[in-house]
Amino acid sequence: MGNYWLAALGLMLVLEGIMPFLFPSSWRETLRKVSQFQDGQARFIGLTLMLCGVLLIYWIQ
Repeated sequence: MGNYWLAALGLMLVLEGIMPFLFPSSWRETLRKVSQFQDGQARFIGLTLMLCGVLLIYWIQ
């Protein structure tokens, strides 16, 4: 079970690193825009991403 967590963490880090590696200026601008979101907007996006992740995990099992 621990190996799955480490593999998932490694995959997350690879996916998170693709944008700043390939498109650093666009990534920086996107972060600037995201930092200006209201708390409610950021929470809604976070909730939506978590639900999509849970559904994806459920779907692949």
